[in-house]
Amino acid sequence: MCGICGVGWGKEEDRIGEDVFDRMVDRLAHRGPDGRGVEYLGTPSNGMALGHRRLAIIDLSERGRQPMCNEDGSLWLVFNGEIYNDEELREPLEQRGHRFRSRTDYEIILHLYEEHGEAFLEKLNGMYAFALYDVPRRRLLLVRDRIGKKPLFYAMIGDRLLFASEMKSLLEVPGFPREIDPTSIDDYLTYQYVPHPKTIYRDIWKLPPGHYGTFENGELTIRRYWNPRIDKENRALEYHEWSKEVRRILTDAVKIRLRSDVPFGAFLSGGIDSSITVGLMQRLASQKVRTFSIGFGEEEYDETRYARIASKTFGTEHERLEVRPDPKDLIDRVLPALVRQYDEPFGDSSAVPTWYLCESAKRHVTVALSGDGGDELFAGYDRYRAARLGEYADRLPLFLRHFLAGPVMRSIPHSTRQRSPARRLRRFLEGLDMEQSERYLQWIAVFNDARRSRLYADDFRRRLANHAPRDFIDAAFRKTEHRGAVSQASMTDILTYLPCDLMVKTDSASMAHALECRCPILDYRLVELAVRMPAVHKMHGRTGKFILRDTFRDILPDAIHKRGKMGFGVPLAPWFRGPLKNHVRDVLLDRRTLERGLFRREEIEDLLEEHFEEEFDHAYRIWSLLFLELWFRHDESYGVRSTVS
Repeated sequence: MCGICGVGWGKEEDRIGEDVFDRMVDRLAHRGPDGRGVEYLGTPSNGMALGHRRLAIIDLSERGRQPMCNEDGSLWLVFNGEIYNDEELREPLEQRGHRFRSRTDYEIILHLYEEHGEAFLEKLNGMYAFALYDVPRRRLLLVRDRIGKKPLFYAMIGDRLLFASEMKSLLEVPGFPREIDPTSIDDYLTYQYVPHPKTIYRDIWKLPPGHYGTFENGELTIRRYWNPRIDKENRALEYHEWSKEVRRILTDAVKIRLRSDVPFGAFLSGGIDSSITVGLMQRLASQKVRTFSIGFGEEEYDETRYARIASKTFGTEHERLEVRPDPKDLIDRVLPALVRQYDEPFGDSSAVPTWYLCESAKRHVTVALSGDGGDELFAGYDRYRAARLGEYADRLPLFLRHFLAGPVMRSIPHSTRQRSPARRLRRFLEGLDMEQSERYLQWIAVFNDARRSRLYADDFRRRLANHAPRDFIDAAFRKTEHRGAVSQASMTDILTYLPCDLMVKTDSASMAHALECRCPILDYRLVELAVRMPAVHKMHGRTGKFILRDTFRDILPDAIHKRGKMGFGVPLAPWFRGPLKNHVRDVLLDRRTLERGLFRREEIEDLLEEHFEEEFDHAYRIWSLLFLELWFRHDESYGVRSTVS
């Protein structure tokens, strides 16, 4: 795990100043506190600057210093992440005469490129974002891993290319355009994140997962190198064959993620995914595994009793952290830290417990395994059951679906509890007369189309006249149009929610504390297996992740094997009615907020009043608005007021 950045230029006047580049590198210091390196390559009129901050995990010596070059200095690399199969790849290269200077996992990239060119990308198993500069060809290769676990941002300003692990590094360049894209705000309030390849800024882009870019002769070309066949499922295998492969791949995925020269542990929520991960870890590890969980005073959000059951079963050394709403700590420390770290608006409130969890784990370990990905790959969310019911409802006459989505839905009383059966039923019925992708977006949106329309000020709404946030999710649905509703919804999440939300949350929170987080369930081999698997093996009746529960029945404690899904959420609703009430009101109704011209005051007032009086639970909407405004204020702390145009 590290931080990388770089600048490429084709004219002498575009060459980056050393003082500026030093600031770009040092803005990433939290990602790599163990070392720093800078190299200037090429010539003043056509060259490349590469910068690196290192978090040492494997081979802690200076031999692992980056930027790293090959034997003759013709190739240079800056790398962020881990290559898990480097030991398997190294031996055949050594047999062909390649000589390695270190035991680091990333040195393998230099030699694979020498041997195979760009085709080497298909051989890598890991999480990574890296830049490889071919000096003789004056050609830069930018690469992001298949799933999107590690971030990579870039900008083309004239003939100059800039890239970095975090946007804050790019913003160190004097005069960098800070124009905010209004459509990104619209996307954010829909999804709680800004979808790739966009960012909140017009001139900064995200390299999408499974893509690479080549920069030469002043031009950047983006291509896809990984494309799992999500459009077709494999019905040739029997259930026991699927189960055997899940067991084999996930066991190996955990095994290769235990390679480390620093202390490691795991996040243990007590759910299916983290319990399987930790159970396999403890069987494979040579020492007692350290595990970490987080709990809250509110029982509805606290699953640590299951974490204790799992820890006792597996024999781990467990630590539980309890978070209680200390207004001063949240307002003065955690919220500003989250806004600084995420670089753009990010509305997933589970960033709060993830932040605390990473902070706690870093006191004891440098590497932590997590159970991320099981719900998306193996149909663990309640919304997948809703998608299946929606598929059945589509067979009903249209007039009947209109009736269910109208009068019947409106007859169900509102509930103030986010997870109440009544609220879920209302949300389900509301989308029955829509197309599948529109219905799915209606279920997952923070602010749906109607709510955003009421929220926006007239001028801002007019500027969004031709923008449709739904296009992002529609594109994913079209790639899975030949699959059933459960597969279509979960595959859509793999392409959208997983890389844009979950991976962003995990990377940002962990790297803010110089903690490496590894996700064995998201090993690309298991992803490729899961996307081909028929949904019937994933969801039996109301039971999601059936094949995981069944395959690892011998590992899971009985209480965990039988339990349902519990999200990694925070008790925002009571916090916003209690210790954070005044702060929320002061920020969202402040003149500074309203003068941005984005929102109607009366709509925000109604939203807050309904929540405070327990007429409706708007906690996630309030959080999204709060984070957005705090991000604006942080962005302006650079001394330049960003413009929304």
